[in-house]
Amino acid sequence: MVKLELLWKELSKLLEKKNIIDSQISQIIGRPAEKGHVGEYIAFQIFDIEPHNSATQKGSDGFFRNENLSSKRVNIKFYAKREGILDINTTNSPPDYYLVLTGPKGPTLSSRNSVRPWIIESVYLFDHQKLVEKLRMKGLGIGVATSVSKEHWFDAEVYPTNNNKSLILSEEQKKILALFS
Repeated sequence: MVKLELLWKELSKLLEKKNIIDSQISQIIGRPAEKGHVGEYIAFQIFDIEPHNSATQKGSDGFFRNENLSSKRVNIKFYAKREGILDINTTNSPPDYYLVLTGPKGPTLSSRNSVRPWIIESVYLFDHQKLVEKLRMKGLGIGVATSVSKEHWFDAEVYPTNNNKSLILSEEQKKILALFS
């Protein structure tokens, strides 16, 4: 019983520290320190994305302001691990693009006894319409947790390797992203 009590005390102290850090993060991003909000904030700043006025906008989080993708609607995803899965919008108002920030590659396995640190090792830009067409041609189901093959991830990569030329990163953008790895 004493050992369990020590674990509870340790956990409560760690949560206290986490709450302090979450509060500091919230002060920076202006929203709760949830992974999705943090990913959106990072993407808005680094990729020159104008957020929608409402955080509850259906289908997308904002739109690009840069030349190549100007006014294109984007849905931002922040996955702590790249498992080959992408949540694809099947509503009436899908985005033009998915901008996906991911941690390290890894298989889809149980999360037991694992850690999913909030780091960015790679960034991908998927064209919604093209991706959906390719997946349908393969007869794959589309929606939450859609299986996306390695070839599509390769083609969509913009960081650290710039395979997708729709979004070319500056050296400054690359340096900032490297801070999160």
